[in-house]
Amino acid sequence: MDSLFNGLFENLALVDTHQDLARNIISLINSENLFDDLSESPKDWETAQMVELDHKPSPLESPVPVIHRPFEDALWDNVIEYPFKHWMRSRYSDGSFGVWYGADSLETSIYESAHHWYAGLLSDAGFTQPGAYVERRAYWVRCDAALINLKQKVLSHPQLMDLNDYSYTQSVGARLHHEGHPGLTTRSTRNLSGDTFAILKAQVLTTPRHAAHYSYEVTEESIVVKLDGKSLLLKIQHLGKE
Repeated sequence: MDSLFNGLFENLALVDTHQDLARNIISLINSENLFDDLSESPKDWETAQMVELDHKPSPLESPVPVIHRPFEDALWDNVIEYPFKHWMRSRYSDGSFGVWYGADSLETSIYESAHHWYAGLLSDAGFTQPGAYVERRAYWVRCDAALINLKQKVLSHPQLMDLNDYSYTQSVGARLHHEGHPGLTTRSTRNLSGDTFAILKAQVLTTPRHAAHYSYEVTEESIVVKLDGKSLLLKIQHLGKE
């Protein structure tokens, strides 16, 4: 086991974390076909939409009229509980358990989510050409936990920052999950000045609040990020699958 991690877990420090983390998720504000200008085939639209739905938290389902639904419960489920109920393969999970990902800032959450939207969801659906568009919402979520600090290990263990191969980090996540740790913090691979957080226990997360509404659109050279669909925030060079 030690040879697998090559001393990663030696002399690790904990970060006593008591702060808001940014969570960035898909949110369709208006009901529209986002893929009809990318292909003339309804079958292609359906394929792209199914891939998108697999990545999008579903709204609270209830026979009670919308105005009477427990908004707080729906917010909690979408922003906090979803990844713990719908397990997916990711940087720190092989798909056998859930991981909630957050960032130290809204900017870091944009860089991370833009990459995974473009290089993951859109590439898998075959819709990376200019015109692909999505609306997203960012939330602040309170985290109170003693987290494993991997930031001090990224230079000695570059596998932690690998852009494509997640086998090493998935092994790290599996061990921490098995041993019952609440989570970890490390450097962002998409915004090197920022930090990301992989949370393994939902109970250390509380108080989700809306932060901002963004739109991402693919152009010939970049992903254009706008605030409220209007003010230009960032242009992120196409990341692809590096």
